Amino acid sequence: MKKILFLLFAAAVAAVGCASKGQIKEEIMENRHYIQPLNPDVQREHVSFKNRYGITLAGDLYTAKNMDKNAKYPAIIVGAPYGGVKEQGPCVYAGELARRGFVVLTFDQPFMGESGGEPRHVSSADMFAESFSAGVDYLGLLKFVDRNKIGVIGICGSGGFALSAAQVDVRIKAVATASMYDMTSFHKRMSKEELQKAKEKLAAQRWIDAENGYPQYIPSFPEKPLTKEESDKVQQELPEPDAEWFRFYAVPRGHHPQARGGFTTTSDASMLNFKALDYIDEISPRPILFIIGDRAHSKFFSEEAYAAAKEPKEIYVVKDAEHIDLYDRTDRIPFDKLEDFFKTNLK
Repeated sequence: MKKILFLLFAAAVAAVGCASKGQIKEEIMENRHYIQPLNPDVQREHVSFKNRYGITLAGDLYTAKNMDKNAKYPAIIVGAPYGGVKEQGPCVYAGELARRGFVVLTFDQPFMGESGGEPRHVSSADMFAESFSAGVDYLGLLKFVDRNKIGVIGICGSGGFALSAAQVDVRIKAVATASMYDMTSFHKRMSKEELQKAKEKLAAQRWIDAENGYPQYIPSFPEKPLTKEESDKVQQELPEPDAEWFRFYAVPRGHHPQARGGFTTTSDASMLNFKALDYIDEISPRPILFIIGDRAHSKFFSEEAYAAAKEPKEIYVVKDAEHIDLYDRTDRIPFDKLEDFFKTNLK
């Protein structure tokens, strides 16, 4: 249970206020970097679009350089792990899938990365699911995208939000998840006493935030990536899966200055008050593909969602892979499987 509480209610020693829009933009432009080089056969364009709340989302549009823009192509939206940004795992998926003939859109969630919304680092289950539908809006207006052939991929926490979006948005024709997390299900794994204590802590923090005039945000990862020696030392002091996050987010492998982990403390209330997958059975007859690593600590999320979903559905197990391996390891991410899944179902 300590692991669950760590994921929902991380403790630390200080709070930080939100920066101005100008400061945020300047810092992002200065620090923008991708965890994987762009394939020379693929081009990437920075784009933006609004969600239904009027917040501008920042995205990247990936297309093959030899694409005929007078034709129409199937498209895929790729969502980042919970707390991540488009320059991390999504760029890995997008670059490869664009090379294979898809138009691919990645994005930063509202309040994150280059996207709008204040205060920064706020988490909202409703808004995070909405981002996928906003992405469908954007793609469906492009002349070279077939709006009847749009699918989504959710990595980690985005897996739950992608499924939540597909439950209601039938324009999403196929859903794939990789190392899926349902961030709204942790309350089910807490005792009544633990849940009550967690709510009391949130209530107390609301008073503190109201008095301070800004919400508490405590980063989980350093501003600059750790060396291997520094990371190994930290990992030795942490239980799994906490140590696993450091093996990606805190080191050059996956570090990004705009993805330092976690959200404002009181954002946890949103996850406690929202059930992302209550209507997963309504996605049928549209297909769902759950991709999991055989060593992933998170397998049970996909297994539970698979049990609740109706056909057509499939769980695909990647050998010798932990949870974070499906973020960026191109020797583990089953791109052939993803290509076949979407080409078969986006037709």
